[in-house]
Amino acid sequence: MLNLLNTLVGKPPNMKKSSLTENIVYNDSKPLITVLFETETTKEIRIAMKKNQVMKEHKTSFPITVEIFEGAIDFGVEGTVHKIVKGDLVSLEASIPHDLAATENSIVRLTLSKLDTVDRVVKVSES
Repeated sequence: MLNLLNTLVGKPPNMKKSSLTENIVYNDSKPLITVLFETETTKEIRIAMKKNQVMKEHKTSFPITVEIFEGAIDFGVEGTVHKIVKGDLVSLEASIPHDLAATENSIVRLTLSKLDTVDRVVKVSES
């Protein structure tokens, strides 16, 4: 019945919607982590980084995907810096050391495995 009601009012059943730009806030002291939504297999996260903010070197236990929706990031992977800019998409296998440094105000979309934790990402943003 709920699926029928959702269909009648315009929301397809089993669909989740969020926005990378709606209610965007840049924290002055650290990157701001916002969970956009979770699916059966992933967690979709927005990271808002002001110019010169960093996320120090860290590793994940699961593969990740990083999209630069807005701005530019110096993305360090095992000591090599890669300049990634608006529109770039990067995948990284588990256990690979990496870091991020915003070279301009940036909106980063991070896709985590459902098995990974958002708290881990928050702790990296606070270090």
